[in-house]
Amino acid sequence: MRLKFITRGVRFASSTLKIMEFSDPPASASYCCAESNDGIPPTFAMYEALKDSCQNNATFFKPDDTENGQRLYQGFMTLSDHIETVWPLVDHVRKVAPQYDFDTKSPGNGYRSFVSVVDSCVLYSLKLSRQVSTGREALLFRKSHFVKEIESCGQLLASLGTCLHHLQTLLGWAPPGELFPTEHHTPEELFSQADTINQYCFYGRCLGFQFIPSMRGILKGISICMAGFSEAYYCHGNVISSVWTGGQYLINPELRARRIVNISQSASIEFCKAFWFLAESEIMKRVPSLMSSTVAVNKIITIPPEPLTVTTLEDKEITVLPPTVHIGLQGLNIRLISVNKRVGMAGESSSSLPPSDGVLFHCHGGGFVAQSSKSHETYLRDWAAKLNVPIMSIDYSLAPQAPFPRALEEVYYAYCWLLNNFKTVGTTGKRIVFAGDSAGANLVAACTVKILSTGLRKPDGMFLAYAPLNVNFVPSPARLLCLMDPILPFGFMMRCLKAYASPNMSGNSKDSKDDKENNQSVLPNTTSTPSDTNGFLKVSQSQEGISEGPSSFEEVSPSDLAELQAHKSGSERRKSSDTTISAASLQSEHTVTGTTPPEDKSQQYVTDFLERYVLDSDTDSEGRKLNRAANNDGSQREIESENSSTLVAEKPLTVPTEEEGPDNRMKIKTRISEAATGFMGAMQTRLAYITGSSAIVRPTQEDLAVRTNLDALIARSPSEEFIFSVPRDPYLSPYWADDELLKMFPPVRILTVHLDPCLDDCVMFAKKLKTLGNVVGIEVLEGLPHGFLNFSLMVKEANEGSKLCVERMKQLFDLDAAPAAADNQL
Repeated sequence: MRLKFITRGVRFASSTLKIMEFSDPPASASYCCAESNDGIPPTFAMYEALKDSCQNNATFFKPDDTENGQRLYQGFMTLSDHIETVWPLVDHVRKVAPQYDFDTKSPGNGYRSFVSVVDSCVLYSLKLSRQVSTGREALLFRKSHFVKEIESCGQLLASLGTCLHHLQTLLGWAPPGELFPTEHHTPEELFSQADTINQYCFYGRCLGFQFIPSMRGILKGISICMAGFSEAYYCHGNVISSVWTGGQYLINPELRARRIVNISQSASIEFCKAFWFLAESEIMKRVPSLMSSTVAVNKIITIPPEPLTVTTLEDKEITVLPPTVHIGLQGLNIRLISVNKRVGMAGESSSSLPPSDGVLFHCHGGGFVAQSSKSHETYLRDWAAKLNVPIMSIDYSLAPQAPFPRALEEVYYAYCWLLNNFKTVGTTGKRIVFAGDSAGANLVAACTVKILSTGLRKPDGMFLAYAPLNVNFVPSPARLLCLMDPILPFGFMMRCLKAYASPNMSGNSKDSKDDKENNQSVLPNTTSTPSDTNGFLKVSQSQEGISEGPSSFEEVSPSDLAELQAHKSGSERRKSSDTTISAASLQSEHTVTGTTPPEDKSQQYVTDFLERYVLDSDTDSEGRKLNRAANNDGSQREIESENSSTLVAEKPLTVPTEEEGPDNRMKIKTRISEAATGFMGAMQTRLAYITGSSAIVRPTQEDLAVRTNLDALIARSPSEEFIFSVPRDPYLSPYWADDELLKMFPPVRILTVHLDPCLDDCVMFAKKLKTLGNVVGIEVLEGLPHGFLNFSLMVKEANEGSKLCVERMKQLFDLDAAPAAADNQL
């Protein structure tokens, strides 16, 4: 079974290119490897067609002496020149790209991806040039609009040309077939080999040009939301300003591009966490139950932090201690999802359906720093229904509060608990399949390495979706895709890797309570001299030492065991809107505790918000609660709770009349400002409550004086903040695991996308397993972004990709029946 996306709007006849439709240019140019009847590559005809169209338009606008006319002339001439420069570079990469594929049946690698991106850019530009040719003589032809469009295409093609120069360097750093450099090379060494890269062009008018048409609107919406959210996040209560400026990103692509690039380069890891946690807002939490498959069981089980005794394959009993690194002993939440209630399943004693033979052990994605099983419920419900097996999804702790190896320890601990509690999950445990996407895929692969190292029963199969298996910014062609990725921008990716893999360099010392308290969601200090590259990517040449990182799987002392407790960390333990069950009570009584879901208090939060910030307005400009006391005349006075100063209560908020004068209007403006400040404080508190993340700490007045707005760091280039290295720890990067352990891996199925910055990780890992004789298959989908599973309810092609995931997992659950057929399909 192959998943193919139909590319519409292009037909090649011999060497003549005919554009039949312009509304839906293809997301990927996989057809580019074919040749026309006369032996001329169709892509060459496409490039020539763009060049001819540009020259035709340039000739038309050359006599036009208006400003826009001359800018159109220069824009088309520049675009034509870029075609001359780019074609030989992309043609060379196109010819060598097949050498780096996993096999002929599964074409895909970072080099192919860039060829596809450049071809999509050329087709996008050709569509635009043809539109100009068709309407340039019309009375209502909008020159000013097309000037910006053509100039943005020229900038886009120029930046892609620079990327192609970088690819030429990468080709020289590794032998044919190897996507990672064989010798030590750094990203800054790569970027120093060619001109700087204009990132603005990837997030402006051409945003999403490389993806399928059905994804472009969604990606544009996400980018607008990101830019608007940053306004609210960094304005610290100035709601009116943030809403007004946020609306500008909808109508001004250039402003949006500048903002997104600045966010990528300057925003903190806490901003990344806060933005990604929007997927777990109250509204988004209700989407799965309304649009996804109906399931009979969807509940949280809390595993208490106590020693577990498990049996190895050699019938030896070993004791597995609960994780303690970084944040101490914590209860571990797992989400149990099942389409049917089964005998013995947690809290489902009334069921008569026998346990399932299989169970899916799942870890969610989120860059190691955000999200939970709840935000991935959109596709997990569908998987549970189609696979008809229970799904056990792990809510592991998140960086930077809990960096490596905390999450891995928790996943390993959850697996050991599963081995002792098959009945509680509703399975016989006959077949266990691991599954994970993005960061979760890394964790299940690393957990398998740990399982094999300790001699426990290994899973019967493993499914990985767009997995980062080499956790480092290794100079590889696919890694460069994050320079233009709207979901996983360069800065976001680097901060996530650094927060998880290099905690010492992120400022998170082990078990440091002060770090948590002082962790502020503010911008880096702007007193340093900013780079003058104006948003063009250029990496600093300074170097930092290699971080040793914390030791993996630290032992627990007897004194620690005496402190076993069921408390949760407010920073990392997600609160579930479903029934919460204690694993300890399940083992003793197998009954539901019936605790009230914390999220049921949401209405109370709304009521409290209205009473505090709208109806009573009993907070000051700093958002602090004020006590009320009655005056002798029956009126009220307000007493600040933290000091002895008093504030006289204002009149109810009304529209001032001219007679009331400016003083009253000033009071009302102050009142609105206080309400807005309190609103943002309440929203930040609510966001922390919903997501389980640390509360966003307000900056000091000194910080605000320097960092009043993100644009204060306009066009700040990545500095030594992004220069870091991590050790080749197999628990951190499964790609570097010992060959003897990799040989023992269960059958592996990998699904990724052409435009994924982690694509080369998946291809190289699959190659390595294949060389060692493992059963492995990989498929690369076209036109979809990293994290496409989260869009399976909105995009048809993403839903098709989710269905393909189900098919591959079905094969893993029953490989003994038809292993050859499965391999043939892959």
